[in-house]
Amino acid sequence: MSGLQPVRGTRDILPQEARRMRHIEDTARVVAARFGYEEIATPIFEFSDVFRRTLGDTSDIVTKEMYTFTDKGGDEVTLRPEGTAGVARMLISSGLTQELPLKYFYRGPMFRYERPQKGRYRQFHQIGVEALGFEGPDIDAEHILMCARLWDDLGLEDVRLELNSLGSAEERARHRAELVAYLQAHEARLDEDGKRRLLTNPLRILDTKNPELQDLADAAPRLIDFLGDESLRHFEAVQVLLKDAGVPYRINHRLVRGLDYYNRTVFEWVTTRLGAQGTVCAGGRYDGLVEQLGGKPAPAAGFAMGVERLLALWRESGGGVERAQPDVYVVHQGEQAQRLAFRAAEALRGYGFAVLTHCGGGSFKAQMKKADASGAPLAVVIGEDEAATGEVGLKPLRGPGGQQRVALEGLADAVAQCLFTEEEDDDGGV
Repeated sequence: MSGLQPVRGTRDILPQEARRMRHIEDTARVVAARFGYEEIATPIFEFSDVFRRTLGDTSDIVTKEMYTFTDKGGDEVTLRPEGTAGVARMLISSGLTQELPLKYFYRGPMFRYERPQKGRYRQFHQIGVEALGFEGPDIDAEHILMCARLWDDLGLEDVRLELNSLGSAEERARHRAELVAYLQAHEARLDEDGKRRLLTNPLRILDTKNPELQDLADAAPRLIDFLGDESLRHFEAVQVLLKDAGVPYRINHRLVRGLDYYNRTVFEWVTTRLGAQGTVCAGGRYDGLVEQLGGKPAPAAGFAMGVERLLALWRESGGGVERAQPDVYVVHQGEQAQRLAFRAAEALRGYGFAVLTHCGGGSFKAQMKKADASGAPLAVVIGEDEAATGEVGLKPLRGPGGQQRVALEGLADAVAQCLFTEEEDDDGGV
């Protein structure tokens, strides 16, 4: 607890950052709703077996990154490192496999014990969608179009789509045998990470960021050359739909996903604006995941994006959200004036106005400075005289006009008239 700092890899989210995150999440929620996705939420922690059975015993997440502990009841649980496994578990435990197909949207914090760096935290936030019970290539294309729509709505720049197919488990097994043989022939060139993955997760070697291994990875056997007719037709159909929609993409034969449950279509949206953390969104199909958890076979696809990375890219693209300003700031002095101030503020809030009531005392002059700094266009002023008559002063803080006396029962109408008049002036008249 040295210096009472946040735990390494976590951070406090202050109001300005919270506003930006909320804007991104709200925009994503609206886009998802346009495509027919309903919002859900799963627990932040699950029984550890949910992730071990789905993410793969050899994945980096399971072997190195999960926050796992034994609770007071003796159960081993894990803070969720990603969202898809929990959604698949929910589908089974809630009996929803009888209601397929289903489309879901979710958001929330995830946890991975990673080395913190720009855009990467140990507690981070994700937005994701899952489509369960959809077998065709159309849902793969729909997910990519959803992302493209979100980038457009957020005004993001320099985001490019990379696409690949991982085929079926049998096709990957044939490719894996050839890939391992190839890599073993060049084992002396592999770095420590590559040697560790050689017999456990050799596909991940193709995704290496080590510049000294790029030519080795480029010359490795390509998975697409091992795909059968059905997998190729599926992949080609996805591309046709993307071309028809005018979404440019690049086929990246080295694109793999770090989780074992993926098959067929996989994709990533990448940028050059975030340094090493260039992936802002990733997804694909996971047709065997529900069955792997013990449910009935159900085709599925989804994607997830890191909110922190999106936020960084959004700032790079000039995005910003202004602090919400109140409609009215209520200043008051004296015991009776304070009581009337609270009544007036609550009456205005009942009509839907955003109202700040001054708290903490102070002279009228000091309070009016606070009112002006709040950005509110109007101040309600209540002193002893107003309190005695049950009236309030209504004073414009932006633009012309002087203070007027208003009866409490007519305050909402007077505020509405002032605000409406101000909007007309801002628009150059109606």
